[in-house]
This record gives sequence, structure tokens and C-alpha cells, in this order.
Amino acid sequence: MSDNSKIAVVSFYSFIKIEDVNFLLPKILLIGKKRKVRGTVILASEGFNGSISGIKEDLDFLVKEIIKLTSALDVNIKINYCELHPFQKLKVKIKKEIVAMAIGDIDVESLKGEYIEPKDWDNFINQDDVVIVDTRNDYEVSVGTFVGAINPMTQTFKQLPNWVECNRDLLTGKKIAMYCTGGIRCEKSTALLKQLGFSSVYHLKGGILQYLEDTGNSSNLWHGECFVFDDRRAVAKDLSPAAGHWLERDNI
Repeated sequence: MSDNSKIAVVSFYSFIKIEDVNFLLPKILLIGKKRKVRGTVILASEGFNGSISGIKEDLDFLVKEIIKLTSALDVNIKINYCELHPFQKLKVKIKKEIVAMAIGDIDVESLKGEYIEPKDWDNFINQDDVVIVDTRNDYEVSVGTFVGAINPMTQTFKQLPNWVECNRDLLTGKKIAMYCTGGIRCEKSTALLKQLGFSSVYHLKGGILQYLEDTGNSSNLWHGECFVFDDRRAVAKDLSPAAGHWLERDNI
């Protein structure tokens, strides 16, 4: 089956200050429903975050409209394909944060660490002075992770700040390489570390999904599959739905 005949799945986010999220919600919901888009878009004063499925042209249109409405310049967008919708309906939500850390305001846009391109990730994390931190939750790490990465054993992203505070000795004096599924949590995590005084902080641009797409895991530094927050539950290294994980629902 060609990509043109499959369901497109687009993940996107941007840390951009939004003055009036209430103004955006009905506009995004109307456009999405007209285009028969499914999935979730989260809006907050710190930016937007979405995972949606549908016909690629319709998804592209919705994302472009969101970018236009917010004037976002730095937007991380990833696309892959599957044979069924991994989402059941469209939801647009207003929250305090687009990814909840619950420690107050962090200026992610200006504080975030340095991007490491997927093609450079393997060489970077193999340096002796680099410590690798998986910013995802423990149940995600159990599905797959990078060789040598630290698992903070968190159950929610809100627990990561406390783990950082309790493990300063582990991180001090090191280059800190952080990663997550699509880039949003590790980007916010690097901003947290910069705010706490760490200077050599880096993160995998586009997250695991972009890494697998760009490199195909040619170095075999990624072990397992990648947990995702939709009905697929996990994707393989070629970004196809991983066998045995799909959450069975009525896909109509």
C-alpha cells in the first residue's frame, strides 16, 4: 500500500507565546472538523502541541493554519503513515502547559538547550563526557530505549524536576543529552536544566521518531520499539505500527 492511500499521522509542536488561546480554540476545531481530521491539539500560553490523523493534505492545511494564527516560526513537524486511524475523533484542549511539568513558568523558547541532529546523535552520545537521559516515563522506556541511557523511573513528566534535583551529582560537569518521543519533553527538560544552572545541555531534534526516520537505527543504538500515545501504542524502527501493541477499537 502506497503512502498516498494510507492514513497520515502528523505530530507537531512549538513553544511560542500565545496571548489568547480561547480565541484559537473554535477556529482550530472548525477547520479540523471540516477537514475530517482526528486527534488532539493542545493549546496553552506557552505554545501548541498536536497529534492528528487523516488525509495528508487536510493535516497539512490544519497545521499551516495553526502556524498562521500563532505566528510560530520554530515548529517541529513529523509525519508517518498507517492503515487505520490511530485516533477516534478530534479534540482541541486548552491547558496550562502543552506538556505538563508543573513547576511554574519556564521560558522554553529562549532557554532551551542545543539541538543535536539525528544524523549526529550516535557520535555525540558515544563521547566519554556525555550522560544520556531518557525524559520519558518508565512504562515508555520499558518498550524501547537508547543503549546507555539513564531511566529516571518516572511515572509522569511532572516527576522529572525532582529527579534532576536529586541527581545533580550525576549531571554536574557533564554534557547532558536528553531525548523523548517527538522532541517536546526533552526540549522543555533542557530549558529546566538551563534554568537550574546547567550549561552543557543538548537534546535530540525531533526525538526518537525523527531519529528512526532519518537513520533507520543503522548503528543499532536504539533497542526495542517506540511507545506512542495513540491506538498504535508503539511503532517499530521503520515507524510502522509495532506488532502486538495496537489498541483494538472500532476504526470508522
